[in-house]
Amino acid sequence: MNELFDRRLFTHMNWALLGCTLLLFLAGVGNLYSASGMRLEDGITVTSFYQRQMIWGLLGLTIMLLAITFDYRQLRNLAWPLLFVTLLLLTAVPFIGVTVNGAKRWLPLGVLNFQPAELAKLTVLILGARLLSRDGRPLGWGEFARILLVGLAPAFFIVKQPDLGTALNLLLLIGGMILFHGLKPAVLKTCLVAVPCMLPLFWFGMKDYQRLRILTFFDPFNDPRGAGYHSIQSQIAIGSGQIWGKGFLEGTQSQLRFLPEKHSDFAMAVYGEEWGFAGCMALLTLFCLFLLTIFNSVVEAKDRFGSTLAAGVFFYFFWQILINMGMVIGLMPVVGIPLPFISYGGSATLINFILVGIVLNVSMRRFMFKG
Repeated sequence: MNELFDRRLFTHMNWALLGCTLLLFLAGVGNLYSASGMRLEDGITVTSFYQRQMIWGLLGLTIMLLAITFDYRQLRNLAWPLLFVTLLLLTAVPFIGVTVNGAKRWLPLGVLNFQPAELAKLTVLILGARLLSRDGRPLGWGEFARILLVGLAPAFFIVKQPDLGTALNLLLLIGGMILFHGLKPAVLKTCLVAVPCMLPLFWFGMKDYQRLRILTFFDPFNDPRGAGYHSIQSQIAIGSGQIWGKGFLEGTQSQLRFLPEKHSDFAMAVYGEEWGFAGCMALLTLFCLFLLTIFNSVVEAKDRFGSTLAAGVFFYFFWQILINMGMVIGLMPVVGIPLPFISYGGSATLINFILVGIVLNVSMRRFMFKG
């Protein structure tokens, strides 16, 4: 019987993960409907952010369903070609890319734009899982350097765009996969000492506005109308929601346009203002369940490649959720990392659904083989 129509596969699907994903996406579309609105004298006017998000979401759902129809082990054969395509697209961005808000990160794709940096996340995940799954022993220096280069190569081009947030996300993704696999004690101890010592190099390698974001994190009121404006307005919006929130479409910070980037990096602030502490805790609980269902697939996978893939997806979402929420409430610097399924982003939404599809694929086939 053709594997696509094998009912046994669907009985093993991670239905909890699928349900959490759909709930998060619907919550994000509803939040974007509010974030896209602007209060005028005669009511609310709504722009098309949520409509475009729905289009990307439907496309993502379609590709997610396609991603579960084949054996995920076939992804190993796509790893190196995918890296070639990703690097090719990243090198094309400076020449034919579209500039938005002063940054050239997108390639024109008809009426929509595609961000190659998002494809890099999928590339690093698949290639990293392929290399790490070849041997179960902890990594020595040579293998550690080769696998770290998988993340550093695309990150180099992404930093030049400039997009520090996505580059950081790539390094955290491959770093999480490496820690999941394991390092030899000498390598691990050296890294724990070397990383803090290298921070000054990162500092001097940053652009002026990026360094200003770090300094503003410690004292946003030092420049309340400039670099600190985003963080201050976000915290005001979150705090003004109090326990139960102001209600859907009733957030003054967002509807009166005090809150910047309310549809992307600070979408969580819109949600917090309208639904309050109770709503934020409900959303946080849903994200925790979402991560837990992915972690279950990591544990239950019966081959090293599948478990490493699922672990990479876990770290990808974990770091984005942690950093974005920390950024919105002022516990982390503003680095431009969106909240999965809640923030607007066509390319990001597409990749998010594909990654969920990969985990579903691993979950469905966990009883088919061992090794």
